[in-house]
Amino acid sequence: MALSMAISPCPNDTFVFHALVHGQVPGAPAVEVTYADVDVTNTAAERGAFDLVKVSYAALPWLLDDYHLLPCGGALGRGCGPLVLTRADRDGGPDRTDLRDATVAVPGDRTTAYLLFRLWAAERTPRRIEVVPFHEIMPGVAAGRYDAGLVIHEARFTYPRHGLTALVDLGEWWESDTGLPIPLGAILARRGAVDPQQAAGWIRESVRQAWADPAASRAYVLAHAQEMEPDVVDRHIGLYVNEFTADLGEAGFAAVEALLGRAADAGLVPQTSNSRATAWTS
Repeated sequence: MALSMAISPCPNDTFVFHALVHGQVPGAPAVEVTYADVDVTNTAAERGAFDLVKVSYAALPWLLDDYHLLPCGGALGRGCGPLVLTRADRDGGPDRTDLRDATVAVPGDRTTAYLLFRLWAAERTPRRIEVVPFHEIMPGVAAGRYDAGLVIHEARFTYPRHGLTALVDLGEWWESDTGLPIPLGAILARRGAVDPQQAAGWIRESVRQAWADPAASRAYVLAHAQEMEPDVVDRHIGLYVNEFTADLGEAGFAAVEALLGRAADAGLVPQTSNSRATAWTS
C-alpha cells in the first residue's frame, strides 16, 4: 500500500526525495506525493493528512503527539537563515530595523522563519503582520503593498533583482546569539502509519543516491522549481542539502531544542517534551 507524503516543490526537497519518489530505494514502499508550501503542510499535518510530511520546526509543538521527528531529510544549516527585506529606498530613519510602524508580509504563522522573526522582534513588534503566499512577498514589498517581507530559500539569491535590501539576516542573528545552526524544515513520520526507523533508512538512502548521482534528479528538480534559473537551483541545493540532511546529530538536535525552548519561554509556542525523546535517532 502506497505511503502518502507531502514535501515542498523546492529544489532541496525534490533533490533529496527523488530516489524515494521514483521507486529507486530498495525495500521502500510506493509513495504518493503532494507538493505544497510549508504553511499548507503544517496545517495538513495537524489533521494527520500524510504519513510522511515536511513541516516547519516551529510547528513541532502542535505535532509531536501524533508524529515522530525523523533525524534526516530536513533543512537545517548555517548561512541559510530567513531574511527581512524592504525596498532599498525605504526611509528607515536612524534604525532601519525598527519595524514597529510597519506592515510585514510573512510566509506562514507557524513557519520557522516567522518564529525566528518574532524572537528577534520581541521589543519592536510590527504594527501589522500579513500571511502571504511566498511567491507574492518580494513583488508585494517592491510595489509598496508591504513595508517589509520575511523570505526564505532562493530569495536569498534573487532579492536584489526586485530592488530590495536586507534589513537583517535572521540566520546570522541566530547563529551569533546561540552558536547553533538554523533549524528550518523537519520531516515527520505519522505514528502508527509508518515505522520511523524504516522511514529514516529510506530517506538516508535517497539522500545517498542524490549525492552519488546529482544528474539523475535534474529533470525532476527543474520541473518543480517554479521557473527558477538552473544556477539558482544549484546554489539552493548546495546551501540547504548538507550534512544535517543525512543526520541531525548533536548540533542539529541542540538547535531544535534551543529554538523551541526559547519560543516556549517567550510564550510563543506550547511547551514540548525534549525533541530527542520523540525522535528515532540511531
